[in-house]
Amino acid sequence: MSTSRPRHSISSGIKLTVALGIVVTAGLLAFSAVCPCERAPGAYLFGEEVRAPVADWGFANAVPLCQLEVRSWRPHSINLNCMATPEGTLYVSCSNCAEKSWSQMALQHKRGRIRIGEQVYPVALRRVLEADELDLAWQTRAQKLRREASPQPDHWWSFQLQSLAG
Repeated sequence: MSTSRPRHSISSGIKLTVALGIVVTAGLLAFSAVCPCERAPGAYLFGEEVRAPVADWGFANAVPLCQLEVRSWRPHSINLNCMATPEGTLYVSCSNCAEKSWSQMALQHKRGRIRIGEQVYPVALRRVLEADELDLAWQTRAQKLRREASPQPDHWWSFQLQSLAG
């Protein structure tokens, strides 16, 4: 008596595995194309990649949120506030940032990509630690959001972004 499986069940198993792989891959691509969404992170940021260097990021104030992509072993993107000073310096910030994976990746890798509208820009990320610059980023955020600047909480982090294009 033979203990081998019939050929058609092995073939069906392979077909099912391939089909499942295609569905999962298509789902991940679709998710990556539309997210980050609200608070759900995404992966690779799609959009027109801008290669020209950016000296004045003032145009970032025209969009409600930006999407930032950072990487470790895979792209990870999130929605967050982005704001530019009157001089054109770009900042992103977050609440309870020490607990968030994107900020830890940014500290480790210091490079990313930011999507502002439909365009994506390569950037260097630097955590802001000096009190005067933290205050500037906090005030710039309040101005963009048209809010009164309350005292900055201790758990609030800011990153300054610099263009890497060129």
